[in-house]
Order: sequence, then structure tokens, then C-alpha cells
Amino acid sequence: MKNILKLNSLFNNKDLLDLALTHKSWVNENPGKRGSNERLEFLGDAILEFVVSRQLYEKFPDKEEGYLTALRANIVNTVNLAKTAKNIELGKALYLSKGEEDGGGRENSSLLADTVEAVIGALFLDQGLPASESFISENLLFDIEVKTKEPLKDPKSRLQEYVQAKGLPTPKYRVFKESGPDHEKNFQVEVVIDNKPWGLGEGKSKSLAEQKAAENALSKVL
Repeated sequence: MKNILKLNSLFNNKDLLDLALTHKSWVNENPGKRGSNERLEFLGDAILEFVVSRQLYEKFPDKEEGYLTALRANIVNTVNLAKTAKNIELGKALYLSKGEEDGGGRENSSLLADTVEAVIGALFLDQGLPASESFISENLLFDIEVKTKEPLKDPKSRLQEYVQAKGLPTPKYRVFKESGPDHEKNFQVEVVIDNKPWGLGEGKSKSLAEQKAAENALSKVL
């Protein structure tokens, strides 16, 4: 795995790496210097899912779609992406506002996971798919044999098991915000356990937002 200094050496265009590391809070404090990494995150998310899907399809020719989907979810979820970010010390290199930094932004799992996706998108723009795939293989697929031995359950199922083990009531998910036109809705969902908020998630469907809310909750307790 690469630390941030080695990551810097991967890029021909260092401006793309800087953009990938730029949180929107920094942009708000430094208007006009450059944009945030949100567009790169959008691109990197799609590339990550494609690369992981293709590699799992090729590596496990005898496995059914359900197994491959669950295994992919264990690789591309927020918890695992944040772990990858910490392994390469990505948090140290982020461009954050003072407020975001004081609030623990360099250790925020969701923020770190988003930045990993942005780096993947930046590598794609810098050198094409092979560069992105190399990064993904080295940092997210290097322990694939270990992951195949772990329980392949989605975040909502794992959160359900966690709260049951703690003697807590069943998690409840509520949509607290919808935005965008009907054909391109965006949902923000909160997971509530024992009348207390545990995590937030956002996605293009309610089910995806619920899974991300569960991931967010798990990242705080595991």
C-alpha cells in the first residue's frame, strides 16, 4: 500500500491530486482558487464499482450474482474505503476548512471514503483506467482472500445484528430530505436506534441511502 508521498508520485498532473484532496469546506474558505473534489468523487465511485465488479467476475467464475454483489459491497463500502484512506495516511493531506478540521474531519470515515473515490477519479483523468485499476488492486483488493472468509452481509444486516447483540431495539430509517427532479432524486436518510440518531446516509434511492446510513453508524461503533 502507498502512503501519501508515494501517492503523489503516481500523478503526472499534480493539480488533479490537489483537486481530489480538496473538501468543499476548504473551497468555501478559499473562494476562486479551485473547486471541490465532489465531481471526481462521482467519477471515481463509478470506476471503483466497475473495476471491482470486473475483477470479482473474473476471479470467481463459479459464484452466483448474489455472492458477488455481497462481496463487492464489503469492498466498496464506506468503512472499508475509510480504512484504506487511513492506511495511506490520506487524512493528513486533505484540504479542509479550519472548522472541518477542528471537528475531526481528518478522521471522518465518510469524508475519507469520499476522498478515496475522488483519488480514483483523478487517476483515471490523469492516466486512464489502468492507473485507477492499479490503485484499486493494490489498496482495496490486496486482501480479497481474507474478505471471502468474512461474513458477506450488507450494512443494514450487520447493524441489525450489532444492535440485537447489544439488546437494543431494531433500527428505524427515516427520510428527512429529498431533493432533485423526479427522474434524479437524491435522498438523505437517518438511522435511529432507541430514539437516538446513529448515522446519516445519502443516495439516489431510499434503499441506497439506508445502506449508507447503516455504514455510517457502523463506522462509529466498530
